[in-house]
Amino acid sequence: MSKKQSSIYRSQSSGKKAPRLAWWFATGFGSGYLKPAPGTWGSLAGLAAWLLLVRAVGATGSRWTPWLLISGPLALSLLAVWAADLVVSETGQKDPSFIVVDEWAGIWLALTPLLFTLTVQPQPWALWAARLVAPFMLFRLFDIWKPGIVDRAQRLPGGWGVVMDDVLAGLLAALITWPLDQWLGAQSLLHPGVWGR
Repeated sequence: MSKKQSSIYRSQSSGKKAPRLAWWFATGFGSGYLKPAPGTWGSLAGLAAWLLLVRAVGATGSRWTPWLLISGPLALSLLAVWAADLVVSETGQKDPSFIVVDEWAGIWLALTPLLFTLTVQPQPWALWAARLVAPFMLFRLFDIWKPGIVDRAQRLPGGWGVVMDDVLAGLLAALITWPLDQWLGAQSLLHPGVWGR
């Protein structure tokens, strides 16, 4: 954050300084400062973090692996509310664009159905790309469009208002991702040539 940005935020501040850790989480480890479209950059960073988490937790071979991966979005959502609430309180801004931890929570929820269809069998690169792009695009669509309840969630106070619209957008994306991912898997078996098998 530049000195100019810092002074602007302080002038709008409630006087309560958020811990540096809250700023790191709230800005998606700095991805929220990327321009243009920080929400899209934040979502991409969240997707990359999810892939790293799945790989790292999966490598442990623990019987708790599925539960850890499924509970990850919930834990991240609660952490997002905490971090966003503190940063919003410090800056005095309702939902500044540099806060992208809400996008992280939303994209993790959108990607969750993939955990139920992951396979140890080799899959073509094109299929993996399609399986990741679909929930990403659906999440961004619902996050930008904000249909019905997603829009209303923004009216919640503090960090809840920052995060819950993205959580609901992620849940809507997940509801479509689940059957879509099943269909993509079936198509890869029915038409292997299309996917480069």
